[in-house]
Amino acid sequence: MVLVKANKNTEAGVLPDEKLLTDMGKYNEELVKAGVLLSMEGLHPSSKGARVRFSGAKRTVIDGPFTETKELVAGFWLWQVKSMAAAIEWARRCPNPTGAEAEIEIRQVFEAEDFGAEFTPELREQEERVLAQAERLRKTPKP
Repeated sequence: MVLVKANKNTEAGVLPDEKLLTDMGKYNEELVKAGVLLSMEGLHPSSKGARVRFSGAKRTVIDGPFTETKELVAGFWLWQVKSMAAAIEWARRCPNPTGAEAEIEIRQVFEAEDFGAEFTPELREQEERVLAQAERLRKTPKP
């Protein structure tokens, strides 16, 4: 997963200009042609979000905006690459995602095998069923 970190402009709701949208469009097309891109989305500012904090059985809702901009995500890609080195190389080719100071964070997504024996065949089956249901839902037209 490739995370585009938020900054003061993304948190203020400043949208990218036409040139950046064009450059990103071309870059995303390169990712697709290379068979790397699985998913991508931009995120609204944290002022439109909320957090749920867990403390044992207690749940506390915290409405945005959130103050630590460096801790926030403005958007993401989900890539399938052979190695961290390949992900880094693709990230280095990315147009500056905010046009100003920006940071991209790369994180590996867990695979079922990473969980070991604790991820039983029954749990694997449940995960496959849930993901299939989610995919059907994603493809269902919205009312």
